[in-house]
Amino acid sequence: QVQLAESGGGLVQPGGSLRLSCAVSGFTLDDYAIGWFRQASGKEREVVSCISSSEGSTFYADSVKGRFTISRDNAKKTVYLLMNSLKPEDTAVYYCATGPGSRLVTTAPWEYDNWGQGTQVTVSS
Repeated sequence: QVQLAESGGGLVQPGGSLRLSCAVSGFTLDDYAIGWFRQASGKEREVVSCISSSEGSTFYADSVKGRFTISRDNAKKTVYLLMNSLKPEDTAVYYCATGPGSRLVTTAPWEYDNWGQGTQVTVSS
């Protein structure tokens, strides 16, 4: 059974950092690009960052470029999202999901599958 599980969220002050993890099971992580998405209260789900399987291609939304870093450890079957210089507008539920293949060909949320349950990130003083 394909499963993704996010962890690492929490409450952090503006300017702080968090590292989210997306642990996968039931499939070979090497076979899929992985995306991180977020959904704030009352807003649509939006892409945050994506990474291909092995070629090293990455994508960052403009709103997080230079502050967030995506990485993956296929041996540990985990994808990470390091979030620095967090802002209140980063507050959202963060999700990971599998892309439609190993290459990074799309960042559209509706093209991704196997969504995890999400982890809440709250940036507030």
